[in-house]
Amino acid sequence: MLTTPTLHSSLLTGQTAIVTGGGNGIGRATAEILAANGATVVVADLDADLAEQVAREIGAGASAYGVDLTDPAAADKLIAHVAESGNGIDIIVNGAGYFWDAPVHKMTDEQFQAMLDIHLLAPFRICRAAAPYFRDQGKREAAEGTVRHRKIVNITSLAASFGNPGAANYAAAKAGLIGLTKTLALEWGSANVNVNAVAFGVIQTRFGAPQSEQNTIDVGGRTIPLGVPDKTLQMMGFDPTEQRDLYAPQKIAGSALGRTGTIQEAADTIFWLASPLSNFVTGQVVAVSGGARGGLA
Repeated sequence: MLTTPTLHSSLLTGQTAIVTGGGNGIGRATAEILAANGATVVVADLDADLAEQVAREIGAGASAYGVDLTDPAAADKLIAHVAESGNGIDIIVNGAGYFWDAPVHKMTDEQFQAMLDIHLLAPFRICRAAAPYFRDQGKREAAEGTVRHRKIVNITSLAASFGNPGAANYAAAKAGLIGLTKTLALEWGSANVNVNAVAFGVIQTRFGAPQSEQNTIDVGGRTIPLGVPDKTLQMMGFDPTEQRDLYAPQKIAGSALGRTGTIQEAADTIFWLASPLSNFVTGQVVAVSGGARGGLA
């Protein structure tokens, strides 16, 4: 296990949850805490082998699904695959994503579109594909006098509201995801579907490590370097040459709590929004930033 879930309960017993980007970081921590509270988790990740490993380590009936969500057909296939289990779908966490940074004057159309594809279009397609199991099923249940809440949690960023130098593509996509979240909450509320977003500040993940040729991702036929350019790290008050524990909180200026967040703290908020504890919360963007403005998740 990458993390130790902060809560073990039966709150999600009998529910099926899909976590995209579930192989690493926040996604993996989310899969772990959902499973620890009774959910049957489908770990969906670009790295199929990693997804399998995570599902094995989580146990509790978790399964893996390797998927490139930038493929236009991928969302329909993912939802159909999970629905075939016959247990329905109760929770979707749209967390898959990566960065491809450049200042606006140097950014290509390809770079800009790539961020829209993974951070906005992929969640849209997943939600659309899930409509029969969320909107339609919920409306049937409501007509029968049954109330059963289903949850969609979209992962966005404070960059959507405050911008982020070198990441206009990412910030724009995450801003669009907030619009999708609020609209879907209005459209599907009568079906007892709660749709919310979590806007992260600086959370310690592999994406926050210094950029290097060893830290890459292969997606859409491209190899993209992950991590943060040295200049950006310096602007955030970090020394790019300093050896740091990837997931340990770091001191940071501009945060009320004076530090970055952990993947467990990130996952805890996602769990709350996915659980019955938030049944009267929808259409909201919950900032998880330690009191900081802006930043990268």
